[in-house]
Amino acid sequence: MIISHKHKFIFIKTKKTAGTSLEIALSAICGDEDVITPISPIDEKARADLGYLGAQNYSEMGFFNHMSAQKASTLISADVWSSYYKFCFERNPWDKVISWYYWEIKNGRPMSFDHFMGSGHFTKVGGLAGYDLYTDKQGSLMVDDVYLFENMTQEITKIQNRLGVVLPKLPHAKSHYREDKQPYAQVYTDQYRDLVLQAFKREIARFNYCF
Repeated sequence: MIISHKHKFIFIKTKKTAGTSLEIALSAICGDEDVITPISPIDEKARADLGYLGAQNYSEMGFFNHMSAQKASTLISADVWSSYYKFCFERNPWDKVISWYYWEIKNGRPMSFDHFMGSGHFTKVGGLAGYDLYTDKQGSLMVDDVYLFENMTQEITKIQNRLGVVLPKLPHAKSHYREDKQPYAQVYTDQYRDLVLQAFKREIARFNYCF
């Protein structure tokens, strides 16, 4: 996550939504007093190679990567929380689950897609990795805007206009994890499609996602 006092915004980082790529790009416009939480060593190196600010000012207050809006709001003043622009990204759950599957495989947890789905492991990219990061216990939004991964180019333009900044081109952090690029609709059986529908029904309903 990032809390930018320089530009008065808070970025809540969800999983499998190009969050690391966006975080690296946002680091380019951050100031010395801004909060930037750590990312993986390989991504930190990529950020350093680009000459952007790295992780800073996070440990004393207890900020961490993929922190929920609820938790973050308890660590900063009510004035900062209410006045800063808060945003995050969401992604079509059927696509997000496929991305999560390949990420798990590349990180040393080999399993068949049948096991991944049948065991319920696929749900770990929901909840506190997604929807619950930007809503409260009643399901109300705690951010000002939720942008959609599927519309990344247009959404980045909106963010730049809202913040009055120009962001560098987003690096392709972690894009190498997914080797099979076939459309997600070709991967799912009817059963697995419906499992995702049930597990991610909140996101699907709020953002009108469809299979």
